[in-house]
Amino acid sequence: MNKLKFILPLLILSFSFESFAQRDDIGNYDYDKEYMFGINKNTNGGLIGGFVFKAGTRIDDTQFSFWALEFSNVKNPKETRYNTVLGNSYIFGKSNYLYSIRPQYGREIILFKKAPNQGVQVSALAAVGPTFGLIAPYYIEYALNRVETVREQYDPEVHQSRFNILGTGRLFEGLGQSEFAFGANLKAAINFEFGVFRSNATGLELGYMLEGFTKEIPLIPTTENRQLFQSVYFTFFYGFRQ
Repeated sequence: MNKLKFILPLLILSFSFESFAQRDDIGNYDYDKEYMFGINKNTNGGLIGGFVFKAGTRIDDTQFSFWALEFSNVKNPKETRYNTVLGNSYIFGKSNYLYSIRPQYGREIILFKKAPNQGVQVSALAAVGPTFGLIAPYYIEYALNRVETVREQYDPEVHQSRFNILGTGRLFEGLGQSEFAFGANLKAAINFEFGVFRSNATGLELGYMLEGFTKEIPLIPTTENRQLFQSVYFTFFYGFRQ
């Protein structure tokens, strides 16, 4: 009986300490702000479709609001890359690049919350915002004859032989002659977070993007050009919380 009187308070104290530690662990897992950086791959882009920054604020235990900024290179689905006799590559028929800058506001709802330091968190999100499009000329290097070459924006009426194309122009060449296009975008996605630390996160976002402009974007003049672009995308992201 004396031993029981001695052990019982120890068990109660131990249980209280463990409960406090668990509550403290859960409390440390809660966060009010998160900042994420991502690399995007989408069906309208190249090997790297774009870059994303997102800043979120907690509304309650399962909801976040966020602001995001995306930068993406949008391509025509019919773009085909060729190699020249010099080993350079180019896209025959392409006349312009389209760079989309997308400020967005959205909401994210946590569907399944992971335990601290383990598991996968699943959430659904949606966002909408304006699009500022930069239409930049696509320059090529073209052989006029065996001696003379020029670098200029592709024109289907002038550059009719793809065998005379020696490659693309220099990086950012012609950017000063760019035009602007205004539009809007919206997206919906599912987010999977795999981070194992409380203060940061790593994950994957899978979603659908719809984007429209007030005018057609002449990426390839000889094919159908669009005002409306849609794509499926995934984004690898990494960030931190506080």
